[in-house]
Amino acid sequence: MALSPAADGDDEVVREFGPILRVYKSGRLERPLVAPPVGPGHDAATGVHSRDVHLGDYSARLYLPPPAAAAAAERLPVVVYVHGGGFVAESAASPSYHLFLNRLAAACPALCVSVDYRLAPEHPLPAGYDDCLAALRWVLSAADPWVAARGDLDRVFLAGDSAGGNICHHLAMHHHHDAPPRRRLRGAVLIHPWFWGSEAVGEEAPDPEGRARGAGLWVYACPGTTGMDDPRMNPMAPGAPPLGRMACDRVMVCAAEGDFLRWRAHAYAAAVAAAKGGAAVEVLETAGAGHVFHLFDPDGDKAKELLDRMVTFVNGAGADAA
Repeated sequence: MALSPAADGDDEVVREFGPILRVYKSGRLERPLVAPPVGPGHDAATGVHSRDVHLGDYSARLYLPPPAAAAAAERLPVVVYVHGGGFVAESAASPSYHLFLNRLAAACPALCVSVDYRLAPEHPLPAGYDDCLAALRWVLSAADPWVAARGDLDRVFLAGDSAGGNICHHLAMHHHHDAPPRRRLRGAVLIHPWFWGSEAVGEEAPDPEGRARGAGLWVYACPGTTGMDDPRMNPMAPGAPPLGRMACDRVMVCAAEGDFLRWRAHAYAAAVAAAKGGAAVEVLETAGAGHVFHLFDPDGDKAKELLDRMVTFVNGAGADAA
């Protein structure tokens, strides 16, 4: 949440990361894009019910579709969603994410779990990674009554956008499906995932200074990083863990034509396909759209197409497993 300006009026900005985060000399932080949070409850437009569960360092917002929508299936697929925001902004209670999760839960239908992880710089990475991994394990433990009663833990999916897409990759790499409870992830949807690297891919600008600027927020959010070729930021870097270890059956990677991360998304999809087989990877590129357009224009045709493709991915993977 953005804080009010300093009373003395001479609090100078020392770091600025686009419209996401502004850092003042006093240590004060502003997150200009972040809208006031919205609470859980009944969504009149979709009939979805949501509630928050506090789990120590992090929390989760759960979404349960209305009984009429879920009547066809005794149990529902479970989608664990990780919001974006450069590891430093947004939350499960952000209005754009709350709207999207209500619609996703109703459209699938699915039981959705939106993770509200700790943000940098107050909680530098890997805190956010750790929270999301703990949340995934909590979901798979069926400790929550909604998950226990309605969730199909043989159909668990990861999904996330931007930094959340990055975290989803991390979860798929660190989820040990051979350890109790023994559950393999059915799939992962990475929407405009934030990956980067010292070497340009596709039509990315190759100049070292530009590439360093592109990694500035990452280095700030993760002060212990080895740099932009840290495997958490560049899963294709030399020495990164093999992508064949991803503990999910299928991966859907979404790119946007106007997104500076477009080429990185395609390179990642190609690398995963090479490691796991082409049939395991699906790519959706949206023409004439920018980064996380589905959050800024949720009622547009392009956002509806992305949602429809996610629904098909979740239900198709579920049918394959049946």
